Amino acid sequence: AMVGSAVAALQRAGLKPKDVDVIIPHQANIRIIEAACERLGVSMDRAVITIDHTGNTSSASIPLALNEAVSQGRLTEGDQVLLTGFGAGMTWASVVLRWMR
Repeated sequence: AMVGSAVAALQRAGLKPKDVDVIIPHQANIRIIEAACERLGVSMDRAVITIDHTGNTSSASIPLALNEAVSQGRLTEGDQVLLTGFGAGMTWASVVLRWMR
């Protein structure tokens, strides 16, 4: 569901996966992140990974990863950023944003 949601968000934004500068996925586990990136055709070096030092923080994982990306200087003005996640009860969502300061 996360990949389908991401593709739908990209299509609505008029973008393709190759246009994504940074992907910030829900940090459920590294295997899911790797599989989603592979299916989207987005290289792992564009993904923000925090699960190795924060664990699965549930609904806070995307905001925490976004904060870390900002703190590390991984986002620059004009970057296309894909946020994508899923949760309990068969819920999922994705959004594409253009990073502005």
